[in-house]
Amino acid sequence: MEIITSVEKLMDVAVRERAAGKRIGMVPTMGALHEGHLSLIRRAHEENDVVFCSIFVNPVQFNNAEDLEKYPRTLEADVQLIGDQADYVFAPSVEEVFPVKPTEVYDFGTVANVMEGAARPGHFNGVGVIVRRLLEWTRPHKAYFGEKDYQQIAVIREMCRQCRILTEVVPCPIIREPNGLAMSSRNRRLSAHEFETAANIHRILEASRQCTSVAATKAFVETEIAKIPEFQLDYFEIADAETLLSTDDIHNPHGVMGFITVYVGPVRLIDNITY
Repeated sequence: MEIITSVEKLMDVAVRERAAGKRIGMVPTMGALHEGHLSLIRRAHEENDVVFCSIFVNPVQFNNAEDLEKYPRTLEADVQLIGDQADYVFAPSVEEVFPVKPTEVYDFGTVANVMEGAARPGHFNGVGVIVRRLLEWTRPHKAYFGEKDYQQIAVIREMCRQCRILTEVVPCPIIREPNGLAMSSRNRRLSAHEFETAANIHRILEASRQCTSVAATKAFVETEIAKIPEFQLDYFEIADAETLLSTDDIHNPHGVMGFITVYVGPVRLIDNITY
């Protein structure tokens, strides 16, 4: 594995590998890697000849300065975890990625305006800014993203469509802790008690599958979340799996998903479920 810190070197290497006829896989991350990230990297390794993994805490997708400051940065440990599953790790400085402040403004439509888009203004624009750069610099055949961030995948697909980026966006299943909690770099900020309590998010979502209507499902989830003192519900939405717009039809032909965001103490956790 080679660690690359400059955009110029990254582009040179990607051009060379493509010219050699190699299929390229890309896994964009913000580091603080866990088994969820590693599952993406392993899949990229299985499906491609060359794998690039980026480790970059992207400041322009944070709308909360404290969240950005507290986001864990563990580059040395991350590199050890990746091992030989990636060929190149791109770990640049902020100044390398953004020599001037980015000014792009995207309109990703409805998939970016609801849920996380409404709760975190500017977040998805920042995601578009960095992912477009990474994909244009490396021109991968496939890029891999975890379905815990299901809405983000929809936004990235729309960004690729608008910008005519030919990379295939590959969604990968949520990886969970043994207690059911969706793996997240933010889990490191939970106390031992909060970590165990947070497992109730997934338990409640699973139990909500017994409900037979959208109204009953929402009422059940909101009531159960409210019973747990450590939880503060940001939102729970039931949406069309394609448009991400709210739906009242639990049998929507596009598929129906539940999306939840809960504060556990100061830590904001997201999860989702298919109905």
